[in-house]
Amino acid sequence: MFPYDYPILWSTKPTTSDYYTFLETHLKFMHASPPLIPRILHIVMFLGLAGLVTKLYKPSESNMLFDGASLVLYMCGVIVYIANVIKGLRIVSSGEYGVPYAGDEPDQVLGREDSLKVMAASNTILALVLVGVLVLQAGQWYAERKEQQDADALSKKENEAKKEAPKVARQGSSASSKKKQ
Repeated sequence: MFPYDYPILWSTKPTTSDYYTFLETHLKFMHASPPLIPRILHIVMFLGLAGLVTKLYKPSESNMLFDGASLVLYMCGVIVYIANVIKGLRIVSSGEYGVPYAGDEPDQVLGREDSLKVMAASNTILALVLVGVLVLQAGQWYAERKEQQDADALSKKENEAKKEAPKVARQGSSASSKKKQ
């Protein structure tokens, strides 16, 4: 979505009406995809959520920090997806911009350009949130690997110290040595 969102969010030139039409056509095409595609997306989202929750079942300190933060970010992504992306795709597909729905406040109804800008911003937020989850998971992997390497190095030093330590033989008492003679 980034090439589609860039002119709307970060371009210094004013976005033309033709570009909004192009973006709207693209989003309608995506929303009209076969039902299998959103189902696969939702299954993958559920598996990611289930994986994070499963890792927190018997948490270590690392799991609580990294996986807890990953779960918070992941849930933020799910909320943005449900609240903005799904609703935005439905509005774009129907073409009914600016029509208040039941329960919506009149001040919160957006027009065509603003709705497409919200979609673009939501896509960017989702990308950043999911990259954050990946960074946290990579950080957890690195921290666990480094901890294991440190533990291995420490146990190796202890084993070498035991091998190099002089063995002290006990000498028997003088009474027991006299009996043997």
